[in-house]
Amino acid sequence: MLTVQDYAAIVSRLVVSILALWIAWRIWCFFKPRDRHTLRSVAILVLGDIGRSPRMMYHAESFLENDFFTDIIGYGDSPLIPSLLKARVRYIPQPPLCLRLLPFIISGPIKVVLQVLYIFIELFTIPNPPEFILVQNPPSIPTLAIVWAVARMRASKIIIDWHNLGYSILAMRFPRQGERHPLVRLAKWFERYFGRTAYAHLFVTEAMKDFLVKEWDLQGRKVVLHDRPPRRFHQSTPQDIHDLFAVKLHTAISSEPSLRKFLPKYDAPYSSAFTATNASSSDPTIKRGTPPPPSSVIDPIYSEVKAPFLRDDRPALLVSSTSWTPDEDFGILITALGEYNARASSASNKNLPKLMVILTGKGPLKKKYMSEVGELQKKWDWVRCVSMWLDAEDYPTLLGAADLGVSLHASSSNLDLPMKVVDMFGCALPVCALDFACLHELVKHEKNGLVFKDASELAQQLETLLAGFPNCPRLMELRSDLIPAADRPTSPSSRPPSGEFAEDVWESWDQNWARYVRPLILQDVRRNEISDK
Repeated sequence: MLTVQDYAAIVSRLVVSILALWIAWRIWCFFKPRDRHTLRSVAILVLGDIGRSPRMMYHAESFLENDFFTDIIGYGDSPLIPSLLKARVRYIPQPPLCLRLLPFIISGPIKVVLQVLYIFIELFTIPNPPEFILVQNPPSIPTLAIVWAVARMRASKIIIDWHNLGYSILAMRFPRQGERHPLVRLAKWFERYFGRTAYAHLFVTEAMKDFLVKEWDLQGRKVVLHDRPPRRFHQSTPQDIHDLFAVKLHTAISSEPSLRKFLPKYDAPYSSAFTATNASSSDPTIKRGTPPPPSSVIDPIYSEVKAPFLRDDRPALLVSSTSWTPDEDFGILITALGEYNARASSASNKNLPKLMVILTGKGPLKKKYMSEVGELQKKWDWVRCVSMWLDAEDYPTLLGAADLGVSLHASSSNLDLPMKVVDMFGCALPVCALDFACLHELVKHEKNGLVFKDASELAQQLETLLAGFPNCPRLMELRSDLIPAADRPTSPSSRPPSGEFAEDVWESWDQNWARYVRPLILQDVRRNEISDK
């Protein structure tokens, strides 16, 4: 005969079982696909500043051009490129400032929880479930897990754009243990588990694709999409260069004390340190401010036929884009510039020009390195460094105006490539790049640029390329290889027999994206159209 205790135990077990079944059912209802996605729609997630994520902005631009409803989710610290005005931009709120007052062991988890909450809200408030969710990796935590869960609930397809490996970046914080550190191991497991089964994977290099397919057995479609610049990246004309330096950057340059006696004399807006017109104070044929004849609609500056032209006495212009982070050893460039200054100062090297270096970008080490440069260049007569942040529309003009680019990018995984070099190549700007494992997929040594391993080698390359400036045959040879695909020969006899013609031709982002990504995102649409017929 059952006692009261037995009845109580049975009832309690029954209640627990029912409760467990109810919880399991609610979890299933939460994760099962509930909505049908909307064709031709995409949500692009960037756990970072959207304006400083050029590749993701170019993705959004391409989706818009293919008539996709496009939502972009990320932080809004920097302005976006103008072509994204048609996109629906959903900015993630910045974590409260009060978190900075707390120790990292407390503020870190709170920040992650807030990020998870914000991203979930933004993805779920998109009115109709997107057909695709394109996510940038890294960062991997928490974005990959969030996207994995949301995609299951909203029947969306995940596309992961593999820029690098998140755990390899984290390993740099633990130089002693590296990938053996427990947190790095956990991050690696997380990245592999939630990134393995996406609908499609885009890789910035062949090396990254080969590594992840072999080590992580990635599922889904796999495509290598090398970075390429959009159409607006091209070599600048003298008129473009004049507008940039005589007007847009005039205030920034004229207010820089180190440049006042370094640059040749100019009279903005009629001339700059790099360009001139025949409408200057020394030209008696034109009086500034005099209006043109009534029948003329030409600006009086250019009414005497001559448009802006490049000055022969201009300094050589070197550009380096940097994120000012530990994975870019800026000290290499500082040392190389010091050696260049010493060589240019010697009596035997009078054919070397003055060198103006413009550094673009933002990051944590900027103040440290610029302070170091400021002290060193007090003793330099031939080199000056300035740091600037340019708008999205002016940055391509600066690259197209430069004579040489420098990349200090050192890949944490040895599997990614520097986007800055891609932008420079789009502007037909040759590059000296710090060597690492897969750099050869982008920079062809002695063909479209030079590869260096240390500061001394970089200094030697600067001397070799800039000798005789502005007439630099070696520099022009490198620049000539960066010809747009439309201008390359297409006859069968001109193509190399290896079949690598498509890889060697420098295509624009639009051409490259249409070749490799467009078939992925329109595949289901074509299937539906065929089945309807």
